Amino acid sequence: MKVNVVLRYFFLIAASVLFVFPLYWMVTGSVKPMLSIWSIPPEWFPKTVQWSHYTKLFGELPTLRWLWNSVFSGLIGVAFILLFCSMAGYAFAKKTFPGRDLLFFLIIATMMMPHQVILVPLYRLISGMDLLDTYRGLILPAIGYPFGVFLIRQFIRYVPDELFQAAKVDGAREIRIFVQIVIPLIIPALGALAIFSFMYIWNDYLWQLIVLQSDEMKTLPLGVSALIRHETTVNYGLAMAGGTIAAVPLIIVFLLFQRSFIRGITLGTEK
Repeated sequence: MKVNVVLRYFFLIAASVLFVFPLYWMVTGSVKPMLSIWSIPPEWFPKTVQWSHYTKLFGELPTLRWLWNSVFSGLIGVAFILLFCSMAGYAFAKKTFPGRDLLFFLIIATMMMPHQVILVPLYRLISGMDLLDTYRGLILPAIGYPFGVFLIRQFIRYVPDELFQAAKVDGAREIRIFVQIVIPLIIPALGALAIFSFMYIWNDYLWQLIVLQSDEMKTLPLGVSALIRHETTVNYGLAMAGGTIAAVPLIIVFLLFQRSFIRGITLGTEK
């Protein structure tokens, strides 16, 4: 039994090191001179620490503007996703109306559709609404998040109906039931959904590349990808510094919602 526990922890530690190593290499590479990045044998620990890449990143490039665009669009998109998915999930889980199951099936079916399939009609729609190169054009398509509806619906399904019936007997209307009963009960699921949706919006590089046209409206992923070809020679140190800055908000969001994320994943699978 003890041998199994030791082997299990050894495997988990080895897997953690394997997954964290690329992030470690990117962070350390961002403070290394260019020659140290390609040195053989590899320089596992920086012998010389320099901050020139970060100085150039924030001094010569609009990195703060890119960061603001990404954080703003991500937070606003997450807020709308949490609101609409919680309402839709509650309706599909606890309300009865004509075509409910068919409509839910169609929503779930969109999860199997490759994102590239809808890019052309979505671009024409956003272009026709004159929303290209705007925050609205960047955020609105992300609000339709079928996985969020599915997650919240599965979570609410196992909430006892007696709670809602008792609230109705006490005279509570739908808005009050939703705000005071449903929302507090699904906070773990909302925490998990916040992480998933923020990562989805943050990493939706293809749509950002299509809808954003000016340097001022670029998001951080777009700006970081442009750093590699910013000069005639490839500056990997600068690209690693940009990648490090781009990873920080994702790490912060996960740390803020990690407890709700774990509870949402585990409780959502139990009756």
